[in-house]
Amino acid sequence: MTTKNEATALKDEIAVPRLMPGIRNGLKKGWHGFIWLLKIIVPVSFATGLLVYSGIIYQLDFLLNPVMTWMGLPASGALVIIAGIFTGIYGTVAALSVMPFAMEHMILLAVFTLICHNLIQESMVQGRSGINPFFAAGFRLAAAFVVTFLCAKIMGVTPDMAGPLAGTTLPSKDLAFTAWLAGWAVDTLKLVIQIFCIIMPLMVLMELARVFHVIDYIIRPLGPVLAFLGLDRSCGMLWMTAAVFGLAYGSAVIVEETRAHAYEPESLTRLHLSIGINHAMIEDPALFLPLGIPVFWLWIPRLAAAVLVTYTFSLFTALRRSYAQRTGHKKIRHY
Repeated sequence: MTTKNEATALKDEIAVPRLMPGIRNGLKKGWHGFIWLLKIIVPVSFATGLLVYSGIIYQLDFLLNPVMTWMGLPASGALVIIAGIFTGIYGTVAALSVMPFAMEHMILLAVFTLICHNLIQESMVQGRSGINPFFAAGFRLAAAFVVTFLCAKIMGVTPDMAGPLAGTTLPSKDLAFTAWLAGWAVDTLKLVIQIFCIIMPLMVLMELARVFHVIDYIIRPLGPVLAFLGLDRSCGMLWMTAAVFGLAYGSAVIVEETRAHAYEPESLTRLHLSIGINHAMIEDPALFLPLGIPVFWLWIPRLAAAVLVTYTFSLFTALRRSYAQRTGHKKIRHY
């Protein structure tokens, strides 16, 4: 008869041989994912930085001016939106902290950029994990415009609530290129180190969770949440990674998971539509809190939009499938 201590020792003997290979495989996958991400971050960051340094990015606002009024924003809001699309949440917060906007306009700009930021890099991540990157980028742009427009109508915001742009200047031409390059290198190195410190332990934990079969125990409590969001339980780990870490920091895990598992195209598309709108649910909205923006507008609009989109996509897919069955067309295209 096996005693309790003997049973525990037996379990330890079985677990130890699986522990080190799991750690090694996790580190290997994390490193490959980290190198892949560097190939995106460094060139995209450098190109964007050059646009900002040269001032070219500030000359692109005419592309968005026609729709600023439609969204209840002054023309100067185009600068903030462009900064968010090309650089991310940090660029948006930095711009809002120095530009004279009414609180209503700051809310709308926060809503827009929470949905649509760092578009190039994050669309490439989505492109490597199951959805067309151009469709992902276009969808997020459209969603940001529509949700911001609806929020403006609900709030009754008009462009004339704030005066014209004042006190904002283009990047100083006195800044030497070498000084800008050094600053960019330091900022990029900090970002790379942060990503490395997140990706490596996360990939190790993911691999150990897979080796010791605890993934189901992690995902099981998320069942009601995923059902509310209109997502399949099979995508639970992908959603949790995107929701907590975002598309950039969580990219290695997201890409690796989609490669390792055969997800249904419809489920994967629905997931990407959801996380494209609503990811990094803790960090990104919190960055706007020091500006005094109400909590409701930082969390609820894009969450509601993500839920609405998944249910709409499911209905649209069901209608397409019904039409295909009636007409004899069996193939249904997924994005």
